[in-house]
Amino acid sequence: MKFNKNRLNQPWAAYTFAACCAVLLFVFLSHINLLGIGLSKLYSFIRPVFIGLIIAYILNPLAKVICSGISRLGRKVQAPSGKDTEALRIYNLRLQRRARNRWRISVALTIVLVVVFIVILLVALIPQIVTSVGTLISNVGSYVKTINTLLENLDSMASKANLDIGSITTFLQGALDQVGTLLTKNSGGIVDTVTGIGSGIFNGVISFIISIYFLLDKTRLLAGCRRLARLLIAEKRYPAIASFWKRCNHIMIRYIASDILDGLFVGCANAVFMIIAGMPYIPLISVVVGVTNLAPTFGPIVGAVIGAFILVLANPWQALWFLIFTLILQTIDGYVVKPKLFGDTLGVPSIWILISIIVFGRMWGVAGILLAIPIAAIADFIYHDYIVQKLESRKKKRAAAAGDGAEN
Repeated sequence: MKFNKNRLNQPWAAYTFAACCAVLLFVFLSHINLLGIGLSKLYSFIRPVFIGLIIAYILNPLAKVICSGISRLGRKVQAPSGKDTEALRIYNLRLQRRARNRWRISVALTIVLVVVFIVILLVALIPQIVTSVGTLISNVGSYVKTINTLLENLDSMASKANLDIGSITTFLQGALDQVGTLLTKNSGGIVDTVTGIGSGIFNGVISFIISIYFLLDKTRLLAGCRRLARLLIAEKRYPAIASFWKRCNHIMIRYIASDILDGLFVGCANAVFMIIAGMPYIPLISVVVGVTNLAPTFGPIVGAVIGAFILVLANPWQALWFLIFTLILQTIDGYVVKPKLFGDTLGVPSIWILISIIVFGRMWGVAGILLAIPIAAIADFIYHDYIVQKLESRKKKRAAAAGDGAEN
């Protein structure tokens, strides 16, 4: 049976089409959970590839720095004189071969440096962290008794000064007893969790190997992506879109590198202070402080609370000094170190950073919190460099057109 196109002009055709779209939308929304399940299943299959791509993206700047250093140290190939096409072809082939060899050597050196760093980190920190956690759990009973004695002394001192803080001390004593009970009952699970974190690092070997292949084939992959983009995008718009993605990549790389350096600085400074002050659990607390510092805004607060909680069980005065030092360190980090590291790349208003952290944290969890600032920075430069400029140019054109109309 032949389809009659004239039926599309009938009044009922538009209503039928709208009703079908509404039914399809209802079916889609009512079964959207199946879409989430399907996407999660798909992600579970491609997760090693996705993580390998992220690792390659993070290691790429280091490999580029090493490659530029090797190119400066290497001998330059003498360009042929004259217009001999065969000599020029051989010269270009030699340049390409040398560039490929430099990049392969750079990737190899990058992998060696990363592996050595990870091995040193695991050998130096993981046993000490496990030992610190075990010591904390085994001594938690004595720590709770010490703090209970301190609270009782505070209560007696307050009663002599005609102050009633009995409800506060009772609440704190009950909370400490519950913490001690939980830690004692779940000590095996906590130790297994800490040990699992250390062993889980080795489970990323597959993703790490995939990242090596991504790095080695980077030139070919990027050339393929550029070729596909030129086929899909108009030639006039391609330079603007390429410049946009280059700016986004610059923001992301600058933020990741600066954030990692800042976390290392805060963790090392915290370890030096704890060594000088003679505090316990130095590796455990310093790693927690350095890692939580990677998360913007709320990360340093979480690290300070966890470190102070661990120290208050051993010595409340050390916990107080730890909090004072953390406040000073975060002030120096926020007003001196971070501006030097980030520069003018992430000049985003604080309110947009806070909104981004809340929104993306609820959408993507910890990953959303870590990426909130670069996403906010990208959105900020899109707004100022594209949306505002386009609106201003349209307004100027309208004003010019209105002026020309008034003259006529």
